[in-house]
Amino acid sequence: MAVIEREIPALGVAEKVRLVVDQIETVIVGKRDVVELALTAFLCGGHLLIEDIPGVGKTTLAKALARALALVYKRVQFTPDLLPADITGSSIFNQKTAEFEFREGPIFANIVLADEINRATPRTQSSLLECMEERQVTADGITYELPRPFFVIATENDIEAQGTYPLPEAQMDRFVMRLSIGYPDRADEARILARQTRARPLDALEAVIPRDEILVLQDEVRAVYVDESVRDYIVGLVSATRTHPQVQLGASPRGSLYLLHAAQASAALAGRTFVLPDDVKRLAVSVLSHRLILRPDARLKARTAETIIQEIVGRVPVPATL
Repeated sequence: MAVIEREIPALGVAEKVRLVVDQIETVIVGKRDVVELALTAFLCGGHLLIEDIPGVGKTTLAKALARALALVYKRVQFTPDLLPADITGSSIFNQKTAEFEFREGPIFANIVLADEINRATPRTQSSLLECMEERQVTADGITYELPRPFFVIATENDIEAQGTYPLPEAQMDRFVMRLSIGYPDRADEARILARQTRARPLDALEAVIPRDEILVLQDEVRAVYVDESVRDYIVGLVSATRTHPQVQLGASPRGSLYLLHAAQASAALAGRTFVLPDDVKRLAVSVLSHRLILRPDARLKARTAETIIQEIVGRVPVPATL
């Protein structure tokens, strides 16, 4: 895939990401905040869960992100009969060499779309656990490293229950954040119709960052400074989820780490070399809400994990601005 020639080496993280967002916005219209959050998840080295109704652009967002970054993209349609080996790969006997050879599955890509992930059985879903956390696949006692960067985008339709299997807590915890795209407004939907009357904008989308620079970008994100007071603020938010009276199971230490790394990416996207408490506050719902298990009385009172996180954010003291 050809890369648009621009003075990218002279640009910072924020400027480079802006080029990517501008390209993706030619396809995903009117959802700049969602695109930026998806890139935040990618740059901090996490994985993304998109939970929404059909037809709002979940798959298109994954394709557009892969094309704009010139990365190897593969899609897996999750179904009840899908087996773990269909994702990770399997050993096949080679009659010429009289030996078994490992054939890589679609998980060996830079961006993997796990489409309708909740339609697969828990056994198949669990095959992603090692891949997502350790960036590797173990088959027949041999460990195979996954390519870098490695980013899983999983989608599920939140209005369908028949024929689906809820994601286990261990897998939910491996997603850095959960997002919804939502309906476009009337003006944006009219722009979508106008752009796609004769052609598909996705076909014309071009890469704007060379692939070898992406790992450098991720390293630059990890170098963003986080003051001790901001780290304490993150710990305070996560600890509050564990003691909330309507929460049965709060966020794990992995949630704290993901909130930290996502805040670093958010600061880098804003052109800063340091994290502000506002970065943490803006990301708290997306990063923490899907990690909570609520008590039955919370459901009876129509409380949601999102509203509880918002309540905690409003209650935990915010450190002074740096």
